[in-house]
Amino acid sequence: MELMSKTSLALLEHAFDQMLVVAEVLGEPRIHQRPLGPATNAVGALIVHCCEVTEFWLGPVALRRPSDRDREAEFSAVESLDDLHRRVATCVSTASRDLEWIAAGLGGGVNGAREFLPGTDRPDSAVVLYVGKELFQHLGHIELAADALRQSLDPTPP
Repeated sequence: MELMSKTSLALLEHAFDQMLVVAEVLGEPRIHQRPLGPATNAVGALIVHCCEVTEFWLGPVALRRPSDRDREAEFSAVESLDDLHRRVATCVSTASRDLEWIAAGLGGGVNGAREFLPGTDRPDSAVVLYVGKELFQHLGHIELAADALRQSLDPTPP
């Protein structure tokens, strides 16, 4: 079964669109607040992390691009809503190109990160599926963080 680049891109776009909806509803400065203290992540930082996850797995892992990723810094990133929209747009544009290259057979990068993929068969399509899984998993985290922040402002049930 071939993983189609347009279908994959549509799923990535949907996840990012939903993340930005949550961020817009929360607004600033709440997108920068950690909902349950320093051990949790702010919505804005999670969106930055998701962009970096997408870039890392499709670029260096699938397409052998060099990486200078600072994963830890992603979780303390503070960007305005406008900057988050720009970051996501850039990420989606890059992902679109990357997915086309992967679909054209230009992937196959050998990277130690592939060992973290489930199973023993780790083709480029597995990398693409992994990115989608990560984005939707983090979308859930973003939605829970937003719920916790809203609850802390109005703890009375409707």
